[in-house]
Amino acid sequence: MAELISIARPYAKAAFQFASGQGQVDTWSRMLGSAAELAQNPDVQNCINDPRIGQEQLVELVVDICGESLDQNGRNFVAILAENHRLPLLAEIADLFDRLKQEAEAVVSVEVTTARPIESVQMTLLQNALEKNLNKSVSLSTQLDESLVGGAVIRYGDQVIDGSIRGRLAQLATALAQ
Repeated sequence: MAELISIARPYAKAAFQFASGQGQVDTWSRMLGSAAELAQNPDVQNCINDPRIGQEQLVELVVDICGESLDQNGRNFVAILAENHRLPLLAEIADLFDRLKQEAEAVVSVEVTTARPIESVQMTLLQNALEKNLNKSVSLSTQLDESLVGGAVIRYGDQVIDGSIRGRLAQLATALAQ
């Protein structure tokens, strides 16, 4: 996975620099998202990985299916990826592009996993506390995982704050085992 990100990073940076220069970061984010979603389709993956299908045919396939969601620059980008055998990296490129976009906008995506749904008041308090702590705007997304028993696990970037009962029990078991 780390190797794929290393390979995808220069493409994401180049796309971001181009999009920023054109004032089309949001447009590019949508284009890359559409292309990445397409590239994750099992049938399309089979075509991408089939050595009998030429790069020009792959570009035509992606461009035809994406249709109007790709402008001419997006089509050119897909052609460059195909030429360099990087179409399988579209999901990683789109993800890295969105991270660059968030950094430029000073927005941090935070994923909160809880055992039970969070009330909107609690969500607002959490968002305000995170924004104050991180000195950035926070975009929250939530997930439910009943196996946490209680509490929450907060993830942003490469940081994880595990305040779940399951996490605390695991820490206690480790401490007792030593």
